[in-house]
Amino acid sequence: MSVHDVIVVGAGAGGGVAAGVLAEAGKSVLLIERGRELACEDVPRDHLRNHRYTRYGHNTGPSLEGNPRVWVDLDGREHTLRPHEDAYQNNATGVGGGARVYGAQAWRYLPGDFEMASTYGVPAGSSLADWPIGYADVAPYYDRAEWEIGVSGDSVGSAKQWPRDKDYPMPPVPLNRQGAIVRRGAEALGWPTLAVPLLINSTPYAGRPACIHCQHCIGFACPVDAKNDSQNTLLARARATGRAEVVTEAMVEQVDTVGGRVVGVTYVDRDDQRQHARAEVVVLAAGAIETARLLLNSTSSEHPHGLGNAHDQVGRNLQGHYYPGAVGLMSEQVHDGVGPGVTTAITKFNHGNPDVIGGGMIADEFVVLPIIFWARNLPPDLPRWGAEAKRFMRDNYTRVARVMGPVQEIPSPDARVTLDPTVRDRWGIPVVRLSGATHPETVRTAEFMYARAGEWLAASGAQRIWGSPPRLKLSGGQHQAGTARMGDDPASSVTDRWSRVHGHDNLYVADGSVHVTNGGFNPVLTIMALAFRAAEHIARAW
Repeated sequence: MSVHDVIVVGAGAGGGVAAGVLAEAGKSVLLIERGRELACEDVPRDHLRNHRYTRYGHNTGPSLEGNPRVWVDLDGREHTLRPHEDAYQNNATGVGGGARVYGAQAWRYLPGDFEMASTYGVPAGSSLADWPIGYADVAPYYDRAEWEIGVSGDSVGSAKQWPRDKDYPMPPVPLNRQGAIVRRGAEALGWPTLAVPLLINSTPYAGRPACIHCQHCIGFACPVDAKNDSQNTLLARARATGRAEVVTEAMVEQVDTVGGRVVGVTYVDRDDQRQHARAEVVVLAAGAIETARLLLNSTSSEHPHGLGNAHDQVGRNLQGHYYPGAVGLMSEQVHDGVGPGVTTAITKFNHGNPDVIGGGMIADEFVVLPIIFWARNLPPDLPRWGAEAKRFMRDNYTRVARVMGPVQEIPSPDARVTLDPTVRDRWGIPVVRLSGATHPETVRTAEFMYARAGEWLAASGAQRIWGSPPRLKLSGGQHQAGTARMGDDPASSVTDRWSRVHGHDNLYVADGSVHVTNGGFNPVLTIMALAFRAAEHIARAW
C-alpha cells in the first residue's frame, strides 16, 4: 500500500494542472492514468483511425476491446458500444488526455455564461442554473492558465469582450488564405471577427518551438511539441519536483472510504493486480463521464448510491457541445494548406439573440483530411463513390470551406450517466450507461447558429451552401461536462464552489464535470483555470 498527500485520478487537462500545483506546493502526489505515456510517434498519423475520424478505430485509446459502454437511444433501444463508435462519447486516454490530440482552442467563458438562468429564465423540463461563482472568481486563473500553459491570441480584440488583467503571452498564429476570405465576408456583414486563441506556440515559448504549420494538428500529436497542454507544462513541472509519481495503464476501480471518510483509491495496475493507495486528499479528473462512473461505483454501507450522490445528482446534466455549421463551395481557392487552419471567429452571437437562449461562437475550420472531406463535406446530392465523387474532390478540395462552432447547451436532468446493471469492462467493473438527450431549447439555439454560419459563407463568396440541420440527441462528446455540477445546495449539485464533493471535505473534482453550463466556447481553458483554482484551495486547506 502506497501513502501520499494527494491522489489525482486522470492525467488530462485538469489532472495534470492539479498535480503540478500541488507538487510545487510541497505535496507528495500520486497521479493515476488509465492510458499510456504517449510520444508523438505513439499517436500515428493514420487518416482512417484518429480522434477526428474514428470509423475504423482511433490513435490513442482506450483499447477497442474490453472497454464497452451502453447507450440507450431516444427510442429506448440499448446498444453496447466500443470506444471508437460515435455514441460512446469517447475522450482520448493517455498522459495528457484529449489535449494530446485537440485543436487547442483556448477560449474564456464570458461573464454572462456564468449567469444563464438569471439572464434567460429556466425552461420547463431543463436544469438550467447559474454557477455559484462568477467570471471575476475565475479570471485570475484564466490569466494563470494562459501564461503558465501558453496561449497565442489577439490581446486587444479579446479585451473588448473579456475583462482581463494581462495580455496573451504570444500573438495569434499567422492569418492564412481561408482566414482572409472569411474575414472579408464578415466585414461585408458588419460582423466583427476575433483571432482564435490557441494553446499553440505562435512563437518559441517556455523552451519549446513555434508551430510549424503542418496539416495534421487536430486529431494528432504535435511533431515539434508546439501544442500546449498540462502534460508538457504543469505535469512536467510536477515531475521535476521529485514529489510526483505517475502510474500509467492503471484503472481506478473505486474511491475508498472508512467510516464514510475518503481515504484513498483502489486501482488495477498494468499487470492486472489490485492495488490500494492512501492519501489525505483525492482529486478526480477522469472526464465528466468517467468521473461520474467512478463516483457511482464507489459504494459503501454509508454511501449505498455512490459518493456525492445522496440526492441522485451524480451523472445528471451531461453536456457536450452541439456544433452547428455550414459548408460552402467557394468562388475561389480558399485553402492554402497552412495549418493549423483555424484563425478567425465570430463571437457576437454568444448572447443577446432574439427568441433563443444563449448562442454560440462560429469559426473557420482546421485543415481537413481528405477522408474527412469525403465523409462530411460533400454536397448531399453527390454520390459517395465513383467518378463523379472523385472528380468533385479533385476539383474542389481547396475550394470548399466550413464554418462552425459550439453553442450554449441547455442542460437536462435526464441526459445522464448511470451504471449498467449487467455489462462489465475487462476488469469486471460496471460500465457507463448513457441515456436521455439535451433539452429541446438547445436545438433551437443550434438552429439559430446554423443559419448564421450559412450567412457568413454566403457573404464570403460561397456559390452553394449545404449542411445538416440540428436534431435532438444526447450530447456528451469530447467537450463533455456537467455530471458533478457546482452549486451551493447539495440537493441540486454534486460539488461546492471550490469543486469539492458535498459531504466530503477531502474529495475534489478537477475536470469539466463541475461545469454548471458549458459555455458557447471550447471548455478546455475553463477546465484548466478551475483546476488551478481547486488545487490552490487544496494546497491552502491541507
